[in-house]
Parts: sequence; structure tokens; C-alpha cells
Amino acid sequence: MGDVNRTSAGGGGMRDTTGNPGVPRTPGVLVDEGGAGVGGVSGVFAHHGAPGGGGGGAGAAGVNLPALRSHNAALVLDLLRTAGTSGISRLELAERTGLTPQAVSKITARLRADGLATEAGRRASTGGKPRTVLRLVPGAGYAVGLHLDRDELTVVLCDLTGAVVAERRAPLDLGAGAEAVVEGAAREAEALLDGVTPLGVGVALPGPLDHTLGVLHRVTGFPEWDGFALRDALAARLGLPVVVDKDTNAAALGVAVGTGSRPGPVGAAGGGSFAYLHLGTGLGAGLVIGGAVHRGARTGAGEFGHQVIQLDGPLCECGNRGCIEVLCLDAVARGTVAEAARVLGAGAANLVGLLDIDLVLLGGRTVAAHEEVFLRGVGAVLEERARREGGEAAVPVRAAPGGARGVAEGAAQLLLAPLFGRGEG
Repeated sequence: MGDVNRTSAGGGGMRDTTGNPGVPRTPGVLVDEGGAGVGGVSGVFAHHGAPGGGGGGAGAAGVNLPALRSHNAALVLDLLRTAGTSGISRLELAERTGLTPQAVSKITARLRADGLATEAGRRASTGGKPRTVLRLVPGAGYAVGLHLDRDELTVVLCDLTGAVVAERRAPLDLGAGAEAVVEGAAREAEALLDGVTPLGVGVALPGPLDHTLGVLHRVTGFPEWDGFALRDALAARLGLPVVVDKDTNAAALGVAVGTGSRPGPVGAAGGGSFAYLHLGTGLGAGLVIGGAVHRGARTGAGEFGHQVIQLDGPLCECGNRGCIEVLCLDAVARGTVAEAARVLGAGAANLVGLLDIDLVLLGGRTVAAHEEVFLRGVGAVLEERARREGGEAAVPVRAAPGGARGVAEGAAQLLLAPLFGRGEG
């Protein structure tokens, strides 16, 4: 069994945490927020949650009014989340969403009735009575984030802000067979819950895989997983909604939306673009374009490690020669970490030139073990590229937030972020 580290047990005693700084004004959808039988919070959960959520009837002219109401509730929830413990007034919510004050009042009334929002005091007004401010209740819901690496399992329990309230780690052999891996992952998740029923489980692991169907493809080094429906198998075992994505996509999502008291990268939530490069037991990329995770038409984007940069190079487990992954890992194994950093920098420079991204973030256990070497080496390659082109300053290179559990935190965001209108893409 893995070791458990519980920050604060489930229930109403969770500490409040501050989310991202304020987000820009977001145009709202101006619809009637009333109507019988349409719950604001349940609508968010049904239309933005894990696969299998309930649908809703269409309104006039084919408009799905429950879905629109859900969208508006998500806008309000996100502003409550980013406001943190200081809270935000209904008037500010109306100004920043574009919704009418009446619509905001109806939404916030439902959120309070469902325990998702509560009063956070009063704020002096420029005229009239003081304004009541509202805040999100972090402990009103939880999500499990599960990171299945090739040799280790990490599972976290996150509250609605994304803050980790409990964590477990255990050894894992991804080649032990589907039944053993699913059972081991389920046991660790159950041991973490301690009576809490979460919204669901987000699972992140090496690709390639089909994010939409939750089906694995030929995971590099473990071709026996090809075609396995991991999402359905784990959902049946746990009795909970499950979402599956690549480890790099999950980590990139966690960075983009910010988790707990940690904000996302500057500009990312407001439409910026960055690449998260993960070097651990393998190498991959999570791409955020225009503020949203870019998965591609077949959810296969980000197979960064298997770009060939040396035609006669060493054989990679994917079957090609000279992939950037095998070159990086071989250099690390030889103890020439600076060489691995330069190789990774060459791949990062390719991404910068191809996608014109704003930021490169480095993560994964191999990077964490030699963080300064990788930051310096990758940064030097990008700076040299910028000098050759004679244009603007080099794209910055930073260590990704989250550390060793960044992928697991991002996996929890596969369930949480859509509730705040932030998980689509």
C-alpha cells in the first residue's frame, strides 16, 4: 500500500485557499436564469463534468437552455474561485460576466442553496448599503487525480480550488497487466477517499491514447495496452465517473487553470500559449494554445518525444531511430545531463518556431533532479535561436509549478476545470 499524506480530512473543516488573480471580463450569455426544474449547479455538473453526465432539453429555436444556464453558472463559479477568500460582490459578478444583475442573483442563490457559495462579509459601497461579497466553498466538492507512471502511482484528492488535501504514492509496474494495474490504482484511490464521495477520477498516464473514449493505444514500451478501455474498466471498478488523458495534457491543464493557491502562467488563462515539456521515464509535451489544451482532432497531439532529430541515432522503444526521447534519456543515463538539456532545447526550439508559443515550461522527475542544468541548457538554445533570427527576446523557459505531483493535480483538473468553464479544448 502507498503512503498517505492528508492535509486536512474531508468535511467542512477544509482551509480556504486563494485561486488565480482576477480574470478578464467574460461576455456572458444573456438568457433567463429562471425556469422550473433546471438547477444551476446540477446543470454545471451535468454538462461540464465527466462522460456520462445528464443532458437537458432544448429550448426555443433549438437553444439548449439548461446548457446555457450551465455555462453562465460556470462563469460565476470561476469568478468566485479566482476571487479567493476575499470574495466578490454580485455587482462585480454582473460587470465581469456581462450577465444581468437579476441573472447573477438567481445563479448565486442556487449556488448558495447547493453549498457551493457562501457569504464572505460585506464591502463598503460608494453609495447605499454595503455590498455582500460571496466566495466559493472549497470543501463543497472533491476530485481524485491519478497519475500512472511507468513505475510509480501518485493519487491526490483535491478540493474545488484544486488544492491537494490528501495524497498517496505507491510503486507501479505498468507492464504487470491491465487487471493488476486497474486493481492497484483502484485500491490506492479508495484508501485516499476516507468516506468522501468525489465528483470523479481523472487519470493521467503516458500516451498515445484516445482522450475522448478513454482507450489506450500503443503506450511507448508497453504495446500490450493497445485498445484497452481504461476509462470504462476503472469506472466499473470504482463506481465513479472517470476521465483519461495523457500525463502531459493533464499537467498542462493544471498549469493553465492554476491549482490551489498557485496561479497559472502569466497570460495563459487569458489566451496565451505555452508548451509543457515533461521528461521523466519518457518525454512528451502538453500544448496550450489560446488558453486551451490542444489535443488535436484525434486527441493525439503532443507526441513530442518521438520527433526524429538524428536519422542514424539510437533505436527508440517506439521503433524509430534518433527520437529526441531516446537521445535525452541516453544522455541522462550516461551522466551527461548538460547534453540532454541541449537536445531538449533543440526540440523546444522546434516547437517555438512551429507554434510561436509564449512560454516553455519544464517538468518531470528527470528535470526536477537537475532543474538548473535543464533550465540553463534549454534556455541557452532558445536564446541562440533568438539571436540568429535577430527578432524579439528569446521565449522564456521556466520550471513548471506543481513539482512531483503536478501531473496528478492536473489529472484532478480533468474533472474540476470544466465545472468552471475552463476544461474545454
